[in-house]
Amino acid sequence: MTADIRQGEPYILRDGSWVAIRPVRPEDAALLSDGFARLTARSRRSRFFVEKLRLSEAEVRYLTNVDHHDHEALGAVSRDGRGVGVARYVRGRDDSASAEVAVTVVDEWQGRGLGGKLLALLSGRARAAGITRFTAVTAADNTASKTLIVHAGGLRVSGRGPHWEYEIPLEPLRDEGLTAWLRDFEIRIDSPAGNANSVGWPR
Repeated sequence: MTADIRQGEPYILRDGSWVAIRPVRPEDAALLSDGFARLTARSRRSRFFVEKLRLSEAEVRYLTNVDHHDHEALGAVSRDGRGVGVARYVRGRDDSASAEVAVTVVDEWQGRGLGGKLLALLSGRARAAGITRFTAVTAADNTASKTLIVHAGGLRVSGRGPHWEYEIPLEPLRDEGLTAWLRDFEIRIDSPAGNANSVGWPR
């Protein structure tokens, strides 16, 4: 399953990889399932905290039918039209200013700065929706996830046992700091700082 890459905003990651990022839609069900199938068992455990071989139809429906206000999701698509990463938040039921956040990147795309870019873009959308902080739960041994959260300004609020919980304030100053950190990770293709040979959509 592939997607129309021209429907998203183009970015170049720190290793020169090209992606398009856009909000997730219901018609992305097959794309999401394909991306999940390409995750290693370790990555699936890191995201869902259990052994999970596949997503049910109900789970796929929940993950793709988002209202873009209380539940937002941004997906990244590679040059060949395959899903390579998703970041989402779900607003808290008891605290409308808080939302739980999760970022998942297909294994062969990890370490390129994609997770950080997705989180930065999602943070802007969350703040526009009135959310002032993210909460995140990660496995205690998931070094990459913890590093991403800390660089985004996350503070650990609990951490006894296999899972650690963080809180990430979504303040403008913090968001600017995250943006500065991401300059080493990627550039937007139509940015003045972009490589002249990389401007526009891939052919």
